[in-house]
Amino acid sequence: MRIEGSFTVAAPRERVFAEITNPALMAGCIPGCEAIEVIDGKTYRARILVEVGPIKARFNLVVEVTEEEAPVRVASVTRGEEGTRASVISSNNELLLAAAEGGTEVKYVSEVSVTGRLGKFGLGMMKKKAESLGAEFAETFRGKIEAAALS
Repeated sequence: MRIEGSFTVAAPRERVFAEITNPALMAGCIPGCEAIEVIDGKTYRARILVEVGPIKARFNLVVEVTEEEAPVRVASVTRGEEGTRASVISSNNELLLAAAEGGTEVKYVSEVSVTGRLGKFGLGMMKKKAESLGAEFAETFRGKIEAAALS
């Protein structure tokens, strides 16, 4: 399933890049993120709670940054499973940052595969949930960056 979108942040591209590659800040922006641990400069472990309809799934994920071109692009791979191994998720992700009027445009695209009990939901329901989580992330990230710029 392909998930993509974009949003604008009222901050310079270099600052947006620095913050979007900051695991501590990102943990507070990702919906359902319960914990994040830095394994090394390019690898992170995260615990994420996702609710789709009546199902709650807690994923243990490993995120590996595979390419980074400051302040333009970040590519990563995410893999993980639910503690009970009932669902498995993997994704290839790309973030692109471009200067825009009044700030920075952040474009994202992910190719996501979900198997197991969450994978049994229809593609439409899963895509709608992913888009909702993307919008929630964008709003939280934008709010944190823009509020910091005002202080």
